[in-house]
Amino acid sequence: MATKHDKTANRIAKKEGLDYNRGPGPDIIGARRIIEVETEKSVPEGLRQLRGFKKPVYIAGADAAAVKKALETTKGTTVGVMSPTGKVLKKSTRKKR
Repeated sequence: MATKHDKTANRIAKKEGLDYNRGPGPDIIGARRIIEVETEKSVPEGLRQLRGFKKPVYIAGADAAAVKKALETTKGTTVGVMSPTGKVLKKSTRKKR
């Protein structure tokens, strides 16, 4: 049975025209940006996983509670936030290098 995380990651990956990476590392890796899908409890872990990438990075919340936590946690950072449908709510300010 697919989890809320898996459903959200698959939905966003399909929208972006990319594959969902179920293994270690970020969930969705594209040429333009990197997206990590997180639940409310795992948002801090998502921030850790996005360290070191030299392109725009986003945390996508698996539900409304995760989005709220991500918006609070990413204040003052270069990390952006997406809704469960992939809509950008907070733009990443990290520049592509």
